[in-house]
Amino acid sequence: MEFEEKLRDRSAWSIGDGCSAERVLNLLSTKTVFLVVRECFYGTTRFEDFATRIGTSAPAVSRALKQLESAGVIARVPYQDPGKRAHDEYRLTESGEDLLPVFLSLMQWGDKYLQGGRPPLRFVDSGSGSPLRVRVTDAEVPDAASDDIEIRLNPGRRR
Repeated sequence: MEFEEKLRDRSAWSIGDGCSAERVLNLLSTKTVFLVVRECFYGTTRFEDFATRIGTSAPAVSRALKQLESAGVIARVPYQDPGKRAHDEYRLTESGEDLLPVFLSLMQWGDKYLQGGRPPLRFVDSGSGSPLRVRVTDAEVPDAASDDIEIRLNPGRRR
């Protein structure tokens, strides 16, 4: 990357100029917060399931859900099982769904550099079965929605 001329003197930049990458890192600041987002993409909606699937404490999950809700990444949706008291489910908002390429690009990088090219899961287009990849491009390409993605076990890997 190269800066345009007026931005090349980086010493003139203000520390508090609101870098978007820094703000995202502040939002997704803990492993638990990021894994809650992952679980939302995987279809998890209920509090107890987040704690079980992430393998962390209820207070940590509660803090993560509150942080994501206050940022508008998830929303509470009330539900009630017959004969039981009302509870809330947690669902991604449009803002949360827009984290899909961030999530997939981190997974893609980890698959390549931390899994030795043998990732446990594959993310494919649910219609065509074609593998999905995140790329930086100048081409107009329609976004895939999380509902259009099927997660498959990679051949040769065990669950």
